[in-house]
Amino acid sequence: MTEKIAVIGGGSWGTTLASMLSSKGQAVSLWVYEKDLALRMAETRINDLYLPGNRLPDGLAITSSLEEAVRGSGIVLMVTPSHVTRRVLDGAAPFVSEDAVVVSATKGIENDTLMLMSEVVEDVLPKSFHSRLAYISGPSFAKEVAAGMPTAVSVASRNPAAAARVQAAFNTEYFRVYTNPDVLGVELGGSLKNVIAIAAGCSDGLGFGHNTKAALITRGLAEIARLGAAMGANPLTFAGLSGMGDLVLTCTGGLSRNRMVGEKLGQGMNIDEVVGEMTMVAEGVNTAKAAYGLSKKYGVTMPIVEQTYLLLYEGKDPKRVVRDLMTRDLKSELG
Repeated sequence: MTEKIAVIGGGSWGTTLASMLSSKGQAVSLWVYEKDLALRMAETRINDLYLPGNRLPDGLAITSSLEEAVRGSGIVLMVTPSHVTRRVLDGAAPFVSEDAVVVSATKGIENDTLMLMSEVVEDVLPKSFHSRLAYISGPSFAKEVAAGMPTAVSVASRNPAAAARVQAAFNTEYFRVYTNPDVLGVELGGSLKNVIAIAAGCSDGLGFGHNTKAALITRGLAEIARLGAAMGANPLTFAGLSGMGDLVLTCTGGLSRNRMVGEKLGQGMNIDEVVGEMTMVAEGVNTAKAAYGLSKKYGVTMPIVEQTYLLLYEGKDPKRVVRDLMTRDLKSELG
C-alpha cells in the first residue's frame, strides 16, 4: 500500500529514512528546519550537512514548512532531537490528519520532565491520536542504511494495526521491520544505550581493550533491564533489537556519535570541547542526565549511568570513574 508520509527532521537519520521510503515508491515530504539547507537539498538533491555523498530520490519533496510537509499525510514520522521534539510536534499538530499514524524515531528522554518520547507525544497530541502511535528503534546507523546494507529494527505500538501499518510502509528488501507491543521497553533500550556507549567510548579513549568493553556492555544491559523492570517494561525486549542489538552497535561501531564523545573524553577533552566540534547531536549527553534522574526516581542502582553522569556534568576524571566502578562493594551478578 502506498502511503503519503511526512518525515519531520532533516538530520542524517531523517534524511535516510525519507530517502528510503521515497525510493520504495511512497509519497514522501521531508521537513528540514534550516531553510537554507532545505533550498540546497531541493536544488542539489544532496544533504551536504548531515548526509553528504548520498543522492536523494527525485521524487522526494523537501520543505521547511511544517504545514506543507504534514497536511494530508497518513504517517507522520518524527526524527527530531529529543530536546526539540515537543516544540516541533506542537507546531505540526494542527496539520496532522485525524486518521494519521504518528511515529517517533527519536531515541532520547526529555530532561526537564524525565518523559520518554512516547510520553511527550501523548502529552502534545489529543487523546484521539493515542491509539495510533508507534515508535521505531533498533541497531541502525544512518550511513549504512543509506548505503542499502541489511538492517533490522523494531516498531513498537500498543495498537497492532498501527504497528502493522508502519511495518508494511517501512519494510524493504534491506530494511526489515519487526513489531513489538512493548513501547516502554523499546524506548528505554533505544535511549539508555547511548549513555552506555559514552562509557564504552571513554574506555576506548583510555586505551582499554575488549575485556573492558564486554563488561561495560553486559553490565550496562543489566542496568537498563533493572530500570525497565521497575518501570514496567517486558524484560525480553532488552534481549532484542532495541535492547542488546542497539547497545552492541552503539558501543562498538565506528559511526557511533555517542561512543565518539566518550572516546574524546577518555583522551582528555572536556565535554564542552567535544560538543563544540560536533555537527550532529549525540543524544547520550542529554540522556545521561535524564537517566540518572530516572534511576533516583525509581530507586534503581545504575552505577555506569551514575558515573557517566558525573563524567559529563561534574567533570569527574575518567580514570577515577573506572576506579570507582571497579572498587564498588562486591555482589552477585544476578542480584
